[in-house]
Amino acid sequence: MTGITTSGEKKLVLVSGRANAELAKQVAESLGTELLPTEAYDFANGEIYVRFGESVRGCDVFVLQSHGAPINDWLMEQLLMVDALKRASAKRITVIAPFFPYARQDKKHRGREPISARLVADMYKVAGADRLILVDLHTAQIQGFFDGPVDHLVALPILADYVKSNYDHDLAVVSPDAGRIKVAEAWSASLGGAPLAFIHKTRDINRPNETKANRVVGEVEGRICILVDDMIDTGGTIVQAADACMSAGAAGVVIVATHAVLSGPAVERLQNSCATEVIVTNTLPITDDKRFAKLTELSIAPLLARAVHEVFEDGSVTSLFDV
Repeated sequence: MTGITTSGEKKLVLVSGRANAELAKQVAESLGTELLPTEAYDFANGEIYVRFGESVRGCDVFVLQSHGAPINDWLMEQLLMVDALKRASAKRITVIAPFFPYARQDKKHRGREPISARLVADMYKVAGADRLILVDLHTAQIQGFFDGPVDHLVALPILADYVKSNYDHDLAVVSPDAGRIKVAEAWSASLGGAPLAFIHKTRDINRPNETKANRVVGEVEGRICILVDDMIDTGGTIVQAADACMSAGAAGVVIVATHAVLSGPAVERLQNSCATEVIVTNTLPITDDKRFAKLTELSIAPLLARAVHEVFEDGSVTSLFDV
């Protein structure tokens, strides 16, 4: 049977949805196990069917799904998988959602709006999830939306190691807005105390995916700017921020983000931008049509596998990070 068994007959099983087969394969390889055989397909009317090919009774099951487009389909598929596992008597069910669905809708900006991220967390709980493993949430408060343990992983060590190996001096860490200064501070510490700066920007709440980068606050002249964010969606904000850095006298710009959403004009914008390199992870699948010359993709699989191992062994996920 698929899975890892300890001496105490505790059994780990890894299950994956269809959204990011390559990441699931990498996580399984890092764990030294195989994915549970799973049947999943769509009916003619769009409904999703899932069934597992082996018993999961009494198992510690981890359900991995990436939530790129079509995000609603992949969310529903993962919920159905959790429900199927619960009804099949799995002992504990852990949802792995590297890119949390609806994470940007974490509060009400205006009246009569939903708090969609909270609803998603509630759906995971109702479906039968006991625990969540997430990576670089858009806002940390989402951890409190789920009534149970949440392991919030950070991709910074993976990304920063790459940056340090390829860009070793005269760096400045730049946040694309004032709200992500705390993340930029962690980057600065990781890069040996590189100077900090942020982009002053404005946003019209009536126009989604649109912001205006106004100016750089901080000293970036003559330095290579490491422009860090949690995600790149349409690319407009991050490209404007890169332009602002160059206008302020930066020697160059490197864009770094955990989640490569890459919607709409993102690829064209990034390829034609002043940035010399765009570094992301594979929390979301990147199809061939979204790959471009400046793109560097790093694997998040080793981090996910280590977190799964710690949860399975009742160890400390926090110990994976220097906190």
